[in-house]
Amino acid sequence: MDGSEKNALLAFLEAQRASVLAIIDGLDAEALTTAVLPSGWTPLGLIEHLGYAERHWFQEVATGAAEPLAWPDDDHTPLTTPRPPSVVLAFYRDQCARSNAVLAATPLSTPPRGRHPGPLGDETTDLRRIVLHMIEETARHAGHLDVARELLDGTTGLGPR
Repeated sequence: MDGSEKNALLAFLEAQRASVLAIIDGLDAEALTTAVLPSGWTPLGLIEHLGYAERHWFQEVATGAAEPLAWPDDDHTPLTTPRPPSVVLAFYRDQCARSNAVLAATPLSTPPRGRHPGPLGDETTDLRRIVLHMIEETARHAGHLDVARELLDGTTGLGPR
């Protein structure tokens, strides 16, 4: 049962990740680093945030450890980044691959070895809930990116093809 459920959860997570990347596909560096909402986040900053979320939930929380970052753990508020698109996109893809490896090697019922602070940490009882949270987190931010893309260049209806 775990394999079938795990495959279904991974399929939903991968679909959301693909949406995120499809929505920003074709944007140049200027557009990726342009804030279009008053809160000041940029599409590239949001992608980096999603990479950090993958790293945090699947490595720090699920396994209890993560390899050090290649850069200082700078302030991410608002969600912006000084790093170029190639670095951020490679980081995001790498973190997703690492998350997939954790998911492949770990039963869904496995309790986390690390902890997320606050009430959400209390609710995180196993890997299954981590995957469900990341599906929700990625889908929510895909929606944000969809709106930003429309404001940047008028493009709508993007998603995996």
